[in-house]
Amino acid sequence: MNKLKLSRQLEQFFLEDIGERDLTSDLLFQNDQQGEIVFLAKADGIFCGIDLIQHGFSILDPNAQPSLFVRDGTRIRSGQKLATVKGNISDLLKGERVILNLIQHMSGIATKTHQAVQLLNSDHTRICDTRKTTPGLRMFEKYAVRAGGGKNHRFGLYDAVLIKDNHIDFAGSITEAVKQIRSEIGHMVKVEVETETKEQVLEAVAAQADVIMFDNQTPEKIKELIELVPDHIVTEASGGIQLEDLPFFRNTGVDYISLGCLTHSVEALDISVKVHL
Repeated sequence: MNKLKLSRQLEQFFLEDIGERDLTSDLLFQNDQQGEIVFLAKADGIFCGIDLIQHGFSILDPNAQPSLFVRDGTRIRSGQKLATVKGNISDLLKGERVILNLIQHMSGIATKTHQAVQLLNSDHTRICDTRKTTPGLRMFEKYAVRAGGGKNHRFGLYDAVLIKDNHIDFAGSITEAVKQIRSEIGHMVKVEVETETKEQVLEAVAAQADVIMFDNQTPEKIKELIELVPDHIVTEASGGIQLEDLPFFRNTGVDYISLGCLTHSVEALDISVKVHL
């Protein structure tokens, strides 16, 4: 992750939680009291968020000393020691909840992404995410998808063109939408078109889209539609696909499957923070 952006976002998260001061920790402990905490896995899964432990506590205590025992994207087991941090007790306690919330959430995403990749079990088709992310957490969630073995779709509205059904309806046609956008963007920007019918796929091919999305299509229908798409055009399946559906898409020939469920409805991986005695 971008270290500057990471630090700025963590600062905002700490400010939200701490406010003026931590009444409990500041009243219990002196500024020079030192201690150590340990991050422990309480469930099996794929870990993600080591940068948050390494850099997060240093925002509150520049002399904090983290020791890291895992890497992002590695499998962890319940009971495994993930990291320890030595530092000012008050600052350790101020930072633990924000950092713990984030690494549990990110590890949950990495774990679910890993499950998706394993279920798909394809040498060709890749799993990717969507923009169905939590506002303010997109950088963390997209990174967690990569840690779990997935790929990132566009990060926002600014880095790629995706012409969806509502764009097409307002513009009048796929042809007109692609033509207008091509006249404005540079050659480095990709143009993806969402399609729902055979006719739309053929129109998107004729309009020279870079990527064609098959929206809410069955594996059987995708096998038919993909025959209409030249090899140089990237293909994507999207829309309501769940993890249990992935084996049925394995042999469709589609290049990417985008899954909103990787980020919008993920269960956090159980990790705890304890005093290291």
